Amino acid sequence: MSALKEWESFYVIVGSSAGALIGLQFVVVTLIAERPVAPTEAVGKALATPTIVHLATVLLLASVLSVPWDGMSAAAVVWGLMGLSGIVYAGIVAKRMRAQNEYKPVFEDWLFHVLLPFVAYAILAGAAFAARSHTPEALFGVAAAALVLLFDGIHNAWDAVTYHVFSKKGGPAETSK
Repeated sequence: MSALKEWESFYVIVGSSAGALIGLQFVVVTLIAERPVAPTEAVGKALATPTIVHLATVLLLASVLSVPWDGMSAAAVVWGLMGLSGIVYAGIVAKRMRAQNEYKPVFEDWLFHVLLPFVAYAILAGAAFAARSHTPEALFGVAAAALVLLFDGIHNAWDAVTYHVFSKKGGPAETSK
């Protein structure tokens, strides 16, 4: 389909970036788990797991939009289901953030772990409804959602690393004593 063909390079770049970041995130989580003061499972489910989910969504979205579909409808149904699932998942993340008690989330945490992903998934779902009648605009919406989730994942991965390296006790200097 020509409308999706024009986006091929974009999704190659975005999808490969998401895939690389997923691998990097697994390395970081493994290294953090080796530290004397590792995050609890509740904090991991509330803050680390969503980062992987959002990056994996970008990778899946890039894959879905690289499939040689016969028409826009099937692709729109898939990305619409992804958007609706993401909206539900943002609610689950909010619930998990409230339920854990090891770390008190600040505004930035709510913004990057709940609000921005919710908005990105809502754009994705909305773009699915607009795909048939407003194809170019819908594809820009899908691209915007993918970029928001990608950059959100980058922010959250970096935030987790800096928190554990600079804020948590038991870092490299302290463990050698």
